[in-house]
Amino acid sequence: MNSNFGSNDLSDLTEEEIRTLEFTRGMEEKFYDVVDLSAFRDENPEMIFECLEKQMRLIPFGDYLKRYIFVKAGFEGHYNEIDIKEYQSIIVDSFRENFTPKSFEATTAKLSALAKNWLTQAAVKRSVVFLLGFGLNMSVKDVSAFLVKAQRERDFNFKDPFEIICWYCIKNNCKFPKMMQLQKMYEEIDAESGGAFFSDRTIGVRDTFQNAKDDGTLLRLLSMMKSAAGNSEFSVTGQQWFEELYLKSRQIIAGCYNDDEEEKISEKIQKYRSELSGSDKFSDEEKQRRVNKIRSEKKTWTADEITEGDIEKFLCCGVPVDNNGNLLKFSVSKLAKHFGNKRFSRQHIHDILVKKTAIDRFDLITLNFFIFSQDETITNNKTRYIRFIDDTNRILNECSMGELYVANPYECFLLMCVLSDYPLASYAEVLEKSYESAE
Repeated sequence: MNSNFGSNDLSDLTEEEIRTLEFTRGMEEKFYDVVDLSAFRDENPEMIFECLEKQMRLIPFGDYLKRYIFVKAGFEGHYNEIDIKEYQSIIVDSFRENFTPKSFEATTAKLSALAKNWLTQAAVKRSVVFLLGFGLNMSVKDVSAFLVKAQRERDFNFKDPFEIICWYCIKNNCKFPKMMQLQKMYEEIDAESGGAFFSDRTIGVRDTFQNAKDDGTLLRLLSMMKSAAGNSEFSVTGQQWFEELYLKSRQIIAGCYNDDEEEKISEKIQKYRSELSGSDKFSDEEKQRRVNKIRSEKKTWTADEITEGDIEKFLCCGVPVDNNGNLLKFSVSKLAKHFGNKRFSRQHIHDILVKKTAIDRFDLITLNFFIFSQDETITNNKTRYIRFIDDTNRILNECSMGELYVANPYECFLLMCVLSDYPLASYAEVLEKSYESAE
């Protein structure tokens, strides 16, 4: 094993070396190469799709892991030019030096084989990130980056005692055996307040545990989270933000439907008046009464009437449907892998509402994008772009989900759309093109 492993960081590297290592910088260059072109304003759907399809990819977890080891081990060249066996060897040696087992569960697989899987997989189990945190002697910042950027998941979950214990140990440079010891002590302590913490917002719980300066304080706080009845580990903050953004989205859609209804009624009234313009069959009072009757037939939509299907109709408006009216499978889209096979479908929304699926950054970012795309008070594209980034990052930070990450193709896609004249139209056209090219 390289004896310098763990002693290097990005500050030791040259500008050229950093350029080859930073996924974010590479994606930012591609992003600005597109949006800074004079043709972007008129041809943005075509340009966005071409950039996504030909220049961007969802960076595999294994690449993040290779890059991390590459920097820490002080290798030279490019991280993908290093033989995978070198990376495997470093992982095996580092796990041994840091007293870290090959898995949280019993397994007959060899650590070298598991390491090869981690180095080549697009994504891993969340628990593997914590295992690597101990095995590679990562900092809390390192583990957070792997969770948010490599896994595209939320940061440490401060509603999950296991993750809190991992966070505490990694933060205080405690080894894996100490983590297991604290986990066992937690399992044996009595509950103090019936899991009251689970009703608190994520940021409040996180701040509370920041004050855990020793094992005793940590365990006392953890005992306050315990409940014999069991509690959801879903983020309360994430749920609250989803419900707020979901309500705003439904209100916007209800408004769109009401505008459509008003247009239909106005056309109907105009047609009626045109037909009777030269007729003396009815008095002016009778004509007005009939006009009022037509107007009274207008349907007025409320947010409560907007369903998951209506949300899908707007956010998947560019996706073709089959003979039964169902969206075509996302797997046939050329952007499915770029977007991690995630789509804001009615089934996905339903699963969130019944708490079958946990809310993630994709859900919050998508809804906030929709809201900003419909805000007609913002007439300057750059202003909309800046406000969208600031507002979305505020929401994500409150939910411990990390800020917008341009190296994620889906998030880069939304940022490009936000900079266009008609964000939702650009969004829909790009999705439509992804299916056309797949046929």
